[in-house]
Order: sequence, then structure tokens, then C-alpha cells
Amino acid sequence: MNKYEIMIIVKPDVDEEARNAVLDNFKNVIVNDGGVIDEVTEMGMRELAYEIKKYTKAYYVVLDVHATAAGIEEFERLARINANFLRTMTLRRD
Repeated sequence: MNKYEIMIIVKPDVDEEARNAVLDNFKNVIVNDGGVIDEVTEMGMRELAYEIKKYTKAYYVVLDVHATAAGIEEFERLARINANFLRTMTLRRD
């Protein structure tokens, strides 16, 4: 398993309960594939550097995880089709 850092930018109009449910579902994708979530950092609502899909603010979440490549691929696939996410970025840490 490798160490990854995943940043998720969530739309600002998603309420807290729905946001937490979506994030829990995505955490389960990593855990169900045998991965471990080391840390979850919720950075909160922030201004975007540039407009994304007509939004100027968004909610930032950073996950530090140990996961397999297959788990990360599944996470990214599901994140691309989730309507609540503006952007995601996955970095492999050494």
C-alpha cells in the first residue's frame, strides 16, 4: 500500500449533513478496499483562486490515506461522476 493525499473541493451549496454523508461514502471506498484513513482535515469554506462552474467559494477537505492503487482508481472514478464535487486531486506521497 502507498500513502496518498486526496484533496476534495465540495460545492458550497451542499448542506453539512449531505456533505458528511458523501464524504463518509467516499471514505468507505478506501476502507472497503483494504486502505486506512490516517487523517481527515476539513479546511472549511474558502475563496477559490478562480471561478469553477460559476462558484467563487467551496468547502475543502484533505484526506491522508494508505491505500492500494485499485482503491484510489475506484475513488477517482466515483469522484468524477459525483455532482457534489467541484474538483479532486490525488497525490502519491513517498
